[in-house]
Amino acid sequence: MRQTMNEGRRAYRIWVAVLILLFPTLTVWGESTGTTEIKPRIVAFGDSLTAGLGVKRDDAYPAQLQRRLEELGFRYQVINAGVSGDTTAGGLRRVGWVLSAKPEIVILELGANDGLRGLGLEQTKNNLDHIIRQLRQADVTVILAGMKLPPNYGREYTEQFESIYPALANRYRLPLIPFFLEGVAASSKLNQADGIHPTKEGYEIVVEQILKVLTPVLQERKRKF
Repeated sequence: MRQTMNEGRRAYRIWVAVLILLFPTLTVWGESTGTTEIKPRIVAFGDSLTAGLGVKRDDAYPAQLQRRLEELGFRYQVINAGVSGDTTAGGLRRVGWVLSAKPEIVILELGANDGLRGLGLEQTKNNLDHIIRQLRQADVTVILAGMKLPPNYGREYTEQFESIYPALANRYRLPLIPFFLEGVAASSKLNQADGIHPTKEGYEIVVEQILKVLTPVLQERKRKF
């Protein structure tokens, strides 16, 4: 009898180990945990402004957003999918990887590097369009973050660049963050020495701007489900 029990325990441990190897992101129900919770995912998809270049990862906006959502009672997992230097073309190549995380919501923040490099506006718009369409085809809710450029790029170019975001938001009826860096851009106190990337305090303001758009989306999802 004792041998049978030992064999049973050994088989159970092997089964748990196999599950951990096959599904490393999941917490297995077992002797130590009892229960587990798989939270719906929000992917922060962007460039260095999302990655948090120049600040600790815990101070970048996705990590700060995670903490604010928990404070507000929203049980979501926020994934940082920011890549420094990324353009909309680079983002388009990464859509499959983003979808592999199985997000329910994606906050799309791309295009600033296109504008700063003076890339063709039509191509930037087309890339964002393709990204949005692929995400929506996968039944992902997309929140689009608008961007602006410094005035030294010329009035015509900057205005046409800025118009890309509301145009796409209108076409696909997306929630739009009018300007991702609202209240932060051009502030020496809220940006690092390069004048482009926010400090920890700057990202706190960015998160509050995001929440103005994200919170109604989460509340609507809560009512539906």
